[in-house]
Amino acid sequence: MARPSVKEPASARRSRPDRRAIGRQAGKPPLSPSYSSDSERPDNPGSLPPLALPLIALVAFAAFCLLPRINSHPALLASFGGAVAALAVFFVLLRLSLRRSGRVIGYQFIPVRVHYVQLIMHSCIFAYWGLYWDEVYTHIPLILGQVAFFYAFDMMVCWSRRDKWALGFGPFPIVFSTNLFLWFRDDWFWLQFLMIAVIVLCKEFIRWDRGDRRVHIFNPSAIALFLFSLGLLFTGSTGISWGAEIAGTMQRPPQIYFLLFGLGLIVQGLFAVTLVTLSSGAVLYAFGVAFTHATGEYYFIDSNIHAAVFLGMHLLVTDPVTSPRRMTGKLVFGGLYGAAVIAAYAILQQFHAPQFYDKLLCVPFLNLMVRALDRRDQFFAARFHPLNLLQRFGPIKLNFLHMAIWAGLFYVMVSTGFLGRVEVIPTLQVECENNDAASCLAYGKEMTKSEGGAAVAKQRGGEAIGRSCALGLAEGCQALTDFVGANGVRVFEDGCGNGDMIACYLSGWVKARGQGVTRDDAAAIPFFEKACSGGFAPSCEALNQLRPGR
Repeated sequence: MARPSVKEPASARRSRPDRRAIGRQAGKPPLSPSYSSDSERPDNPGSLPPLALPLIALVAFAAFCLLPRINSHPALLASFGGAVAALAVFFVLLRLSLRRSGRVIGYQFIPVRVHYVQLIMHSCIFAYWGLYWDEVYTHIPLILGQVAFFYAFDMMVCWSRRDKWALGFGPFPIVFSTNLFLWFRDDWFWLQFLMIAVIVLCKEFIRWDRGDRRVHIFNPSAIALFLFSLGLLFTGSTGISWGAEIAGTMQRPPQIYFLLFGLGLIVQGLFAVTLVTLSSGAVLYAFGVAFTHATGEYYFIDSNIHAAVFLGMHLLVTDPVTSPRRMTGKLVFGGLYGAAVIAAYAILQQFHAPQFYDKLLCVPFLNLMVRALDRRDQFFAARFHPLNLLQRFGPIKLNFLHMAIWAGLFYVMVSTGFLGRVEVIPTLQVECENNDAASCLAYGKEMTKSEGGAAVAKQRGGEAIGRSCALGLAEGCQALTDFVGANGVRVFEDGCGNGDMIACYLSGWVKARGQGVTRDDAAAIPFFEKACSGGFAPSCEALNQLRPGR
């Protein structure tokens, strides 16, 4: 009599020996297609061998050299070609090392939600920003090339040290975030790949334990931006990057603050990082209002909160891995970011350095504090949280409460004109620096408005008006005459006394031309001499014209 069929329990099926493993132990070939060595076996049967991935990424990266944007520029092509060669050498060395050691490497697809959400957020910013600055869209192939370089270099660095690599969307938000703040001009683009390499190495080698996980210490984008910003500052080579233009044009799109606020709400709702943004915004708002009330002037010349700083508040310092996990820590962390931006701006201004670096110089220092902030939170939670809000509302409802408070503060900042008051000024400044006379005039008029205007702002505005006149704009010369006639010459002389060579030149220039004042060549000469000795070449030329033969 036939035995009745009995369905095998799931637990028995799971505990049943793996036929593939038995076949390998008996020396028989596996049941699925084989790979050339154990070092090339993936974690999931049927997927690509691990070493095929860097090869694919390398070929994809090399294909960028065929694009007209890259192929038509010798220095840019050399940067890509050199990076391709370096990756190819690394690939060969890695393959040889794995064969010698017999190590088994693998990979696993792990789509981390924070990565692809940030990818979408950054893409929206690039798309909107590019509508108002054409260079953004021109730069997109270079951004994607950096992503391909990141994938290839990251997986090879990982497998040179460890056996498992996580395949996901991580390189996209890191590269995108970096390029939202700094990228190098075509002649120096090899530095962009060096910056990406630094990101990968810092992420891989500079790590610590947080709870039950070992994670990277620094926000990957922030540490590279910090190091390369310092390099540009100390070498005086900001001009080899697009840093000033990025900072200026970031505020060009209308309603940019509303876009960043809306995208930030998505991140805050999903990852509960609202307190970081809220506290940093509160510090910047409170300081700005208090400073203006006390002095009658604005602390920041071009805006109360620059659009790029506002971006950093939402998508740079809110990385869940490198920011505090607890409430008090998030509040302190965000507040310190706001205070650090204020301090960095003052220091850069003191040294006459480009001030757009203010938001890029503080984040790594804050990252080093996150473990201490989380430890101290336990102390404060036991003593200063009598309402027990977290236990009463739960983390989700409490985060939505924080979002509502942040939305209320944002409404106050917008409705009172605190945000968006002078957001066009950085754009005009950048265009003026590129010798657009009309932009110089518009920038100068904005900066010389008497209401709430700081002395340094009036000086910069006068210099811009003078530049528009020097560029041949008749309306600019008339505006310069009006400015000088309204005690503007005193503004130039005070700036000259503070060591501003352009102000010295303009002090002499208006006197030598009789622009708004009585012409007096003798009075102009000392100002030209000071500016010339300070290295401002146009003053030397003007001095030679006033004193021919000497």
